[in-house]
Amino acid sequence: MIQDTHDRLLIIDFGSQVTQLIARRLRELNVYCEIHPYQNVTDAFLAEFAPKAVIFSGGPDSVMRDGSPRPPKSVYDLGVPILGICYGQQVMMHDLGGRVEAGEHATAEFGRAFVTPSEDRIDLLTGWFMDGSGREQVWMSHGDHVAEIAPGFSVYGTSPGAPFAITADEDRKFYAVQFHPEVHHTPNGKTIYENFVRAAGFSGDWTMGAYREEAIRKIREQVGDKQVICGLSGGVDSSVAAVLIHEAIGDQLTCVFVDHGLLRLNEADEVVKMFRDHYNIPLIHADESELFLGELDGVSDPETKRKIIGRLFIDVFQKHANSIDGAEFLAQGTLYPDVIESVSFSGGPSVTIKSHHNVGGLPEKMGLKLVEPLRELFKDEVRALGRELGLPDSFIGRHPFPGPGLAIRCPGEITREKLEILRKADAVYIDQIRKHGLYDDIWQAFVAILPVRTVGVMGDGRTYDFACALRAVTSVDGMTADYYPFSHDFLGETATRIINEVRGINRVTYDVTSKPPGTIEWE
Repeated sequence: MIQDTHDRLLIIDFGSQVTQLIARRLRELNVYCEIHPYQNVTDAFLAEFAPKAVIFSGGPDSVMRDGSPRPPKSVYDLGVPILGICYGQQVMMHDLGGRVEAGEHATAEFGRAFVTPSEDRIDLLTGWFMDGSGREQVWMSHGDHVAEIAPGFSVYGTSPGAPFAITADEDRKFYAVQFHPEVHHTPNGKTIYENFVRAAGFSGDWTMGAYREEAIRKIREQVGDKQVICGLSGGVDSSVAAVLIHEAIGDQLTCVFVDHGLLRLNEADEVVKMFRDHYNIPLIHADESELFLGELDGVSDPETKRKIIGRLFIDVFQKHANSIDGAEFLAQGTLYPDVIESVSFSGGPSVTIKSHHNVGGLPEKMGLKLVEPLRELFKDEVRALGRELGLPDSFIGRHPFPGPGLAIRCPGEITREKLEILRKADAVYIDQIRKHGLYDDIWQAFVAILPVRTVGVMGDGRTYDFACALRAVTSVDGMTADYYPFSHDFLGETATRIINEVRGINRVTYDVTSKPPGTIEWE
């Protein structure tokens, strides 16, 4: 669904691992952009998309290899600003008459580097080289290098391994940099993007208020007078999607909340109260905890647990959804990263969504058409839209919670006793984090109950109870993570509260494993 009411920026993806970061930086500037693999960017696509500016991403290939990735030649004739990044710079120089050479030890750069300016300055570098050091830190990742710039270009910055680190053809507004301004390790990189979109004339009209209005209009156009089913998990994505769709079509939406008995303390009641009572959204609370826990009884293998939960979820959801007459659409909280990841770099269709996303194969199995009002948004934009829709900050800022729920925080066999202990311990831990003002600094925090009992002493008596592990990590996207550096005072205070307030636990540990090599969850 291409936005037709905003100026659009096109990012042509040549396979960089950080292309998504380019889009995130631009969205932060209220500029609407889309990422498309170079194979899909044809002359016809360019004519339909009509970008106001274009960015070439980095990539792992070499422009000197026959068949290496290229944009269509017509992109240079659009008359719009173009910014080439790393491999994108090399593509631009090669296509426009410059020369690229294979990397040698003296010219390859990987990691931190420093760029110094030429005597001439350009608007793209407004705000750079201002700290008195006469240089800017950047992040390089290139083997090949530009050996000769294309006609019309001039050099505006150099580094030890890149004599043409910053180049530009001011007349055509073509800009090219050898480094990656989108990554954290180029501290002033955002300024490059700010200056580029300003040069392209973007007005910064990509706001959540505008998106809300457009999304409501498009939902109404798509759905008409038909019924929509939404699988509501209580997480941020499905919740924002549900509230947005309800605002668009009212009682044509019915949410199905599958309660598998593996939720956190009081979570089911909170979801029902918020959506059925506060938002007045038609909601089926499918309390199937006995079914799930019954089939999980005696199961300890984590993959078997996941498969049982996934299979039962689909069966339960379908059973309750079939009770809704006239349902033709299934709503999902698909996000833009899911869409990007589903696009094969070798030319796969952009409409294929990962099979494990949300409710898996339900659309095909039930013969329903998809409504995905969040598929153009990143996670932080979903949170912003949630605030725009009036969802409380305490809900919008919630940590991620896995689909299998507490099942994967209960290594070994799952019992009702262990789940009850785990819920209470987790509630104390989260209360501690909130009380100390740390919740928003942490990506995810939870308790895992361990499949061992330990000897303890409480009062004058011997105990033989469960041990638990506290987990808290910082992360940007969940792909990598580091443990949160709590103080020993915090950990001691929290352990004391859990042992005193939760019957069944007599030992508390803290997990200091990063991801990788570990995972965030325990199973």
